[in-house]
Parts: sequence; C-alpha cells; structure tokens
Amino acid sequence: MKETENLFLSLINQHKAIIHKVSKMYMNDAEQQRDLFQEIVMQLWKAYPTFKGNSKFSTWMYRVALNTALVYFKKDHRKVDKTPLNENIDVIDADDSEAKEEKLAYLYKAVQELNAVEKALIFLFLENQSHREIAQNLGISEVNARVKLNRTKEKLQFIIKKNGYEF
Repeated sequence: MKETENLFLSLINQHKAIIHKVSKMYMNDAEQQRDLFQEIVMQLWKAYPTFKGNSKFSTWMYRVALNTALVYFKKDHRKVDKTPLNENIDVIDADDSEAKEEKLAYLYKAVQELNAVEKALIFLFLENQSHREIAQNLGISEVNARVKLNRTKEKLQFIIKKNGYEF
C-alpha cells in the first residue's frame, strides 16, 4: 500500500499543474479553487486503482479532473462570478512579463463566462490536445469536438472583445 501511495503522490506532484489549471478555469475565487483542487486529488486517489496504464497518466488525469470539475460545478449550482479578477495569476512560464500576466488574467476572466463544457474544451485546447484527444477526454465524437471547439473559440473571442480585453 505504501508503494502505491508513494507512486500516486509522485505522479500527482509531477502533474499538479493540470489540477491547478482546471481549478482556475472553473472557479474564480482562490478558496473555491483550493476546494476544487482537493476534490480533484481525492477523486484521483479513489479512481487510481482503476488506472490500467492504457494511456498516459496525464491523459487519464485530465479526464478525471475535468469530470470532477463538471460534477463539482453542477452539484453546488455555482453561478459565474463576474466580479473583477484582482488576484495574481500563477504563470508557469519562464517569461513572467507584466504584459503576459495581464493577458493571462484577461483570458481567465473571460473563460469564467463560459459554461462548464466550454471551459473543458478551451482547457484541453490550450493544453495542445488534438481533436481526437479532446473527444476522448470528453466522451464525444471527434467531429463534435471540432465543431464545439470552434464555436467556443468564437464565443471566447466575442467575450474578450465585448469586455475590451482585445490583445
């Protein structure tokens, strides 16, 4: 049991950025992000015995994290909070320029106006997942993933322009 637990913790630590990103996509408030992060880790631990290694751990983790976020979001009937985003966003990148941080903050704020499925689509797209991988992670057809992703990108562009965030 200890070996399994250590391996799990090592994998979570290696891929924790995925959980942080999902949490930020679905929750605007820092406390809610921490709660969702904990919920995702708990669900990953519960589901870990079912991970057979047929895919990369990170791919499996995306699916569990997104499904957990969708259920968490629906279960608590959380509404989109359209208050200004005043907190700093963690940027996991070598280039920590202020302009880049500002653009990232605008993106996260705009994403908060999307519905739960649209957030998942954009998240997976930003993670450089192919249409096939997005479809597999969301349990939809590849054609459906492509169409929904294109519509969601258009909607996100509209939100960004509407709020004057264009960059």
